[in-house]
Parts: sequence; structure tokens; C-alpha cells
Amino acid sequence: MSLVWTLIAGFLYTEIAVVLLLVLPGISPYKWNRFFKSKFLAMLAQQAHLYFFLIMGVLVLFLLEAIREMRKYSNTDNSGEVHLNVEMQHSMRLFRAQRNFYISGFAIFLVLVIRKLVQLISTQANLLAQSEASMKQAQSATAAARSLMTEKTDKAKEATEDSTLNELNKLKERVQELTSELNREKKDKEAVKSQAESLNREYDRLTEEYSKLQKQITIGGGAKGASIKDD
Repeated sequence: MSLVWTLIAGFLYTEIAVVLLLVLPGISPYKWNRFFKSKFLAMLAQQAHLYFFLIMGVLVLFLLEAIREMRKYSNTDNSGEVHLNVEMQHSMRLFRAQRNFYISGFAIFLVLVIRKLVQLISTQANLLAQSEASMKQAQSATAAARSLMTEKTDKAKEATEDSTLNELNKLKERVQELTSELNREKKDKEAVKSQAESLNREYDRLTEEYSKLQKQITIGGGAKGASIKDD
């Protein structure tokens, strides 16, 4: 392995170690965020985009070079006239090209993963800090509201002690008014009920008279029919 690809492989191993450190559950987002905001990293963060695109550009160039080497050595002539040593050299170079392709590809992938992990950890730390601040603010507001409610309750008790008797008297008067209205309603209801009963009795009497008249008319009609037959 050449010096350049040795450096790229070392960079890949470093990326793997960084990813493992970032995903360890023992380190809280607060510590990572404090580390990311340190003076040294703050100086680097000013040019972070430049470093990111520079690393990505270099890795993409080596990835394209590995792809070119793969295509170059995968299209060799495998006829019987080719010497075994030459064929082994081609196979070895193809293997190296494939190895370099995977190294550069995984290095590019892990650069993107590390960048996203750093963004997510920073966002999570900020959200946790905001939630804790909101919780403290809510607790202080609740304590202030409770103190105000206690003061208002004490003042209300002092104020209501003087007006309790007046309120009770007003309630008694209201109860008496409602009782009198209820009695009037009961009397009206009884009057309506008696009137309805009298109307029912009158209706029954008229029904009986109507039936009697109907019977008389029926009997009278039968007598007239018999007299006409006798004539």
C-alpha cells in the first residue's frame, strides 16, 4: 500500500473511532456540546465548511482514481498466451484498486455520518438546555402563582367574613321567594287539574247524553218503519 492510501486508511480508522466515541451511551450530549464549543474547535469551526469540502473533494478524487484502476485492470485479456506472472500482477493490481475503492468510499460515507452526528448531538444538547430552562421558568412561575393565590385567598377570607351574613340573608330571602313561587305554581297546577277533571266529567256526561239520543233516534226510526208496514 502506497503512502497516500496508507494515510487514507488511517483517516478511515480514525473516522471509525470517532463514530464509536460519538455513539457511546456513557457520554451525555452536554459534554459533547461543551467539547464542540471549546476554543480550539471554535477556531476550527469558522472554517469547518472549507475543511469539509476540501476533504470530500480529495476523497472523491481518490475514489474516482480507484474506479478508473478497477475498470483498467478488470478489462485485461485473459487468453492462454499471457504469462502467469503477468496475470497475477493484474489480479493483484485489481485487488488493490478494489481495496482502495472501498477505503475511499467508506471514508466519504463516514465523513457524512460524523457531520450529521455532530449536528444531531448539538441540536439535542440545545433542546435539552431549552427544556431545562423552560422547566425552571415554569416552576418559578408556578411558585409565584401559588404565592399570589395564597395572598388572594387570605384577602378574600378577610373580605368574605364581613359579607357572609349579608349573603346568607340574601340567600334566605331568595329561598323564601322561590318557596312562594313554588306554592303558587302548585296552586295553579291544582286548579288546572281540577278544571281538567271537571272537563272530563262534562265530556263523559255529554257522551252519555249523545248515546241516549242516538238510541232514541234509533228506536223512533224503528217504530215509524213498523207503522208504515201496518198501513
